[in-house]
Amino acid sequence: MPKTPDVDFTSPSAQFFFDLSQDLYFRKDARNYINRLSIKDLNTLGRTSLLDIYLDTGNVVEPHIHQNASELVYVIVGSAVISLINPFTNELLNFPAGPGQVVNIPQGWWHYEVASTDGTHLLAIFDSPVPEAIFGSDILRLTPPGVWAHTYGLNQAQVSAALAPITGTTIIGPPLPGQQTTTPMPYVPYGAAPRQPVQAEQAAHYQRPAYPSPYLPQGYGWPYSY
Repeated sequence: MPKTPDVDFTSPSAQFFFDLSQDLYFRKDARNYINRLSIKDLNTLGRTSLLDIYLDTGNVVEPHIHQNASELVYVIVGSAVISLINPFTNELLNFPAGPGQVVNIPQGWWHYEVASTDGTHLLAIFDSPVPEAIFGSDILRLTPPGVWAHTYGLNQAQVSAALAPITGTTIIGPPLPGQQTTTPMPYVPYGAAPRQPVQAEQAAHYQRPAYPSPYLPQGYGWPYSY
């Protein structure tokens, strides 16, 4: 786990301001993307970090764990169903959340978020200076199909066929038609060749997938209103 360095607050190198659009963590399209803030962006940050998440209806921050941090998900705009597995009770818990509401995810717990309205904006707050994650897509694609088949008594050919489309880290699913799964953006130092903010892209080109979808828990259909 990255440690919080000692910071000389009188130094000219002490950083107190950062524009999150300069650290794009992941982009699916112009309406579904994640910006990031960590101590690599802001060296006075201390033991906290953020993911700034934008999702449209039915888009999913894929199942994953944070091996180095607990997470507090705060809904700014819109609504989402935030689901997690309690490893002490082996229960799947589903929490519909709207503006001003939070869901707490302890460190290492399996969880995912599904937007239930367009324009949903979530803020994920971590108690670590750099958020780290292990994603379900990587577990599925990097474990050999033969291991899945042998361990669970499955047909290996069917497992291979089912997992073949997962060629990278998904992060926000489902993929758009013809879109391959991709990997997160690397860190780019602030001020060094900043990326064009995704907000500037033409949202009119965004083609929303057909919904409803089976990925929300039963009873949590769209639209979910508060």
